[in-house]
Amino acid sequence: MHTKTVGVLWGCFFLWNLYTSSAQTIYPGIKARATQRALDYGVQAGMEMIEQMLKEKNIPDLKGSESLEFLKVDYVNYNFSNIKINAFSFPNTSLAFVPGVGIKALTNHGTANISTDWEIKSPLFQDTGGADLFLSGVYFIGIIVLARNDFGHPILKLQDCYAQVNHAHVSFSGELSVLYNSFAEPMEKPILKNLNEMLCPIIMNEVEALNANLSTIEVLTKIDNYTLLDYSLISSPEITENYIDLNLKGVVYPLEDLTDPPFSPVPFVLPERSDSMLYVGISEFFFKSASFAYFTAGAFNVTLSTKEISNHLVQNSQGVGNVLSRIAEIYILSQPFLVRVMATEPPVISLLPGNFTLDIPASIMILTQSKNSTAEAIVSMDFVASTSVGLVILGQRLVCSLSLNRFRLSLPESNRSNIEVLRFENILSSILHFGILPLANAKLQQGFPLPNPHKISFVNSDIEVFEGFLLISTDLKYETSLKQQPSFHGWEGLNFINGQWRGKPAA
Repeated sequence: MHTKTVGVLWGCFFLWNLYTSSAQTIYPGIKARATQRALDYGVQAGMEMIEQMLKEKNIPDLKGSESLEFLKVDYVNYNFSNIKINAFSFPNTSLAFVPGVGIKALTNHGTANISTDWEIKSPLFQDTGGADLFLSGVYFIGIIVLARNDFGHPILKLQDCYAQVNHAHVSFSGELSVLYNSFAEPMEKPILKNLNEMLCPIIMNEVEALNANLSTIEVLTKIDNYTLLDYSLISSPEITENYIDLNLKGVVYPLEDLTDPPFSPVPFVLPERSDSMLYVGISEFFFKSASFAYFTAGAFNVTLSTKEISNHLVQNSQGVGNVLSRIAEIYILSQPFLVRVMATEPPVISLLPGNFTLDIPASIMILTQSKNSTAEAIVSMDFVASTSVGLVILGQRLVCSLSLNRFRLSLPESNRSNIEVLRFENILSSILHFGILPLANAKLQQGFPLPNPHKISFVNSDIEVFEGFLLISTDLKYETSLKQQPSFHGWEGLNFINGQWRGKPAA
């Protein structure tokens, strides 16, 4: 009996461990994958970025002291200041993934032209002037290790750094340039020695400066007056031979409540592709969290007047004139009315291959508004509007549009006959189809700015809908003149005030 009890206890303990370990698994809401093509382009863009950086970079002075035995001078103190890199070339540069470790950077046969001011002092003389320094045989290799800190920011480390310049040639200018150039060669060796000792520390300092900038990235970003987006890293980047994956939390919260939604993300796998530089997978969980957050924040409650609806109705035979006349025919009313739409539950998101739908369960109330501005309800009913979501990337924005597929209305039998329910269904379907959806789409045309590094644009972009996630495939373009900043802002044009959508009249 004792043996059986111990066995049962151990079995329960084993099952509990399995449960807790699986319960602690956190899956991303957004995945970003950079391929070898992105690294190859990164080499090209990196050269442009380095060139821009070097124009603005203050290079530290190069100081030292050497003896000139051939001139029988015990020492010469020298100082190279105002160092400027005028031109450089790294023709053999590559970036490659190191599985499970990081990204290997390699360059060789590099050259650089540098101008500088100089000053020398010795027991016998001192002088100042200018000089040009030509460096060749520049070699660098190192591994960039990517990780995350406790706040979900990406961090970089430089591992196994080795940098060397093989040749240096100094050419002095000034009144005594002929004299100085005659003993320039003996000075080139100490210049190379000091320069080679400085290179890796300089590169590491640049990596630390980059980390300082990365640590300031707002991983919890305000989208609008209703929601926040958390796109922090939930784990260190995953690196294979062909790509690097970034797993982002990818959840939308109500602005005043950072409680996780009452559902969890499920794993999804990006397809094995390498034609594009970047793949971004946006899970169904992300859209569900956005739907839940906006519903919780009351953003789906809309009140529109007759005038606001009419300003956004499509001008055709089924326009506002027919709609209003049919309502008047049923209720024999002459005063203006309001349409109040309120979501009764978070809109239901569904991502299936080639199909993105949004089902909106809501209630609609039609109210009259008398001269003293008191609103009186005519009728209230529930409905479900099933819409298809169209998506396109324009520049740096993900633009959405809604189209009505089906409209199902439910009205208590005690209120109206089935015939009148059908008539109301047609009327309200017209209001939604020709009034509210065009109004919403007009706002949605502003689009959602996509998260992207500073001065990096998305080009050749494509969107596909898979089961459970949306896939964006895109190439990248570095633009020195691009002024946009990385952001997740969007929907700023939706002006919600006290639960009412105060749409601007169409021009």
